[in-house]
Amino acid sequence: MSVEAEKQGSSFDSIKWILTVVILGAAVWGNHYYAEQVSVLWRALGVVGAVVVAGLIAAQTGKGKAGLSFAKESRTEVRKVIWPTRDEALRTTVIVLIATVIMSLLLWFLDGIMVRLVSFLTGLGL
Repeated sequence: MSVEAEKQGSSFDSIKWILTVVILGAAVWGNHYYAEQVSVLWRALGVVGAVVVAGLIAAQTGKGKAGLSFAKESRTEVRKVIWPTRDEALRTTVIVLIATVIMSLLLWFLDGIMVRLVSFLTGLGL
């Protein structure tokens, strides 16, 4: 009996996803079709409303519920992160910039040596 319930749920989920895609497609088409006749404000409100309705329908599916659960768990994890202070971020940025400059100068120097070496070996004067 649970297998049949899962199959019914998945078929309803498919219908919900199709309805979601149709609503979003209608929002895009309506925004384009009424570009000259309707003001931008009303078109934007219509698109936002359609996205909200499509999101609510998608949230009722199995994958939608799993996605909402993932978003809530992610938000909880982000709150646990210890963010660096402004001073720590500034010092780290300066260290990265200095290391980048040093490496770029080193690579520029090595490139110059290799160009001269290849031109000497091939006899081409560059």
